[in-house]
Amino acid sequence: MGDLSLISGWLPVTLLVLGAVALFFLLARGGRASVITIVVAAVLAVLTYFLLNWLVLDVFDLLPEPLPGAVRLWIAVGVGVFVLGVGSMVASSVGRKVTAIVCTVVALVVAASQINVYFEEYPTLGTLLASDENDVSAFAAANNLKSQNEKTPVVDRWRGDSGHSRIESAPIPGTVSGFTARPAWFYLPPSYAGPKPPLLPVLILVSGQPGGPQDWVVSGGLQKLMDEFAAQHNGLAPVTVVVDPNGAEDGNTMCMDSDIAKADTYLTVDVVNWITANVGIDSNHAHWAFGGWSFGGTCSIQMATRHPDLFPSFIDLAGEREPAISADRAQTVQLAFHGDTAAFDALTPLALLSEKTYRDSWGFFAAGGDEPQTESWMTEVSTAAKNAGMTVTTQVVPGQGHSWGVPTATLVPALNFLAPRMGFTK
Repeated sequence: MGDLSLISGWLPVTLLVLGAVALFFLLARGGRASVITIVVAAVLAVLTYFLLNWLVLDVFDLLPEPLPGAVRLWIAVGVGVFVLGVGSMVASSVGRKVTAIVCTVVALVVAASQINVYFEEYPTLGTLLASDENDVSAFAAANNLKSQNEKTPVVDRWRGDSGHSRIESAPIPGTVSGFTARPAWFYLPPSYAGPKPPLLPVLILVSGQPGGPQDWVVSGGLQKLMDEFAAQHNGLAPVTVVVDPNGAEDGNTMCMDSDIAKADTYLTVDVVNWITANVGIDSNHAHWAFGGWSFGGTCSIQMATRHPDLFPSFIDLAGEREPAISADRAQTVQLAFHGDTAAFDALTPLALLSEKTYRDSWGFFAAGGDEPQTESWMTEVSTAAKNAGMTVTTQVVPGQGHSWGVPTATLVPALNFLAPRMGFTK
């Protein structure tokens, strides 16, 4: 049951059928009161669809980007269903009230299910019912494994005696930055658990916003993806550390040192030093990479342009054109840099790519084919990266919007692209 898909197959289709039946019962009351309820529900649903982005972007300033059309549609359906349900319970029998409650709940579950189909936040029933992150095993380094700078690629140092991959978690303190992050999540590949583990390269990942490190494991299927890469490379894969530069589900530091937090220092000093001191890895940064999805994709190109010595390889999956807190750029600058636009601009990837040359940097970019805005950002930023001397490649995922379907389809191809750099192939 845990592998039962929530985004394809018979279950989403069945839910849609049940939703249609529930909607029929909500509409079938009859009489003048029913007509009024239907009209009000329809008007509010239409208003929700057309005004929702204005509300979340301009009025309440909740998001830096507009909601996709498919998501707005299902939110509008949910609003209409809720109004129908309330209207059906007014001046009706007890039986009708119970029916209205059941039908409303079913229809709202269907709307939520379809939003999940778009984002692929919970791809299976098992991910929806996954245990709390506190149940994940605490990180335990391989015995007697000490980090050191390896000059040779790991493929030349590996004898192929593997164990089993595992997911673990540990806090990474903001010793220098003063930043308080949520615990990091670790993917430890089969070779890390072998009797004679090699010192492996490192991949640092960041999730979307809102969100947290666990999203790469739960929604992104990190262990399955990395195991797939390891299977292609005789058990070798990077030690992968999913870190938290935001501190909370709705936090947004833009991966910068600003008035909000010293997130850049956290990522480039605290995280790097902690991994090197505690994990037992190849500390040669020529073999490291930084990657992310959505907010994390934007963070990856920031790290690559500001710190090419630490992260000469990066993976930008559906990242933005530049970091943002608000859809209003002036508001972003005001919140993070007390209105100093020049200070903000100096740290943005496009500004750095126009000023500097990055001939030793490689980058992988991806976007969903059904999200024109993100695809246009990918084209603009990847072109700027190429013009700045980077070696880049891009991938468009057909049939995907701003969903976890993008990273699940592109993380392994991204790592294969970077494999010669990270030492997994010659």
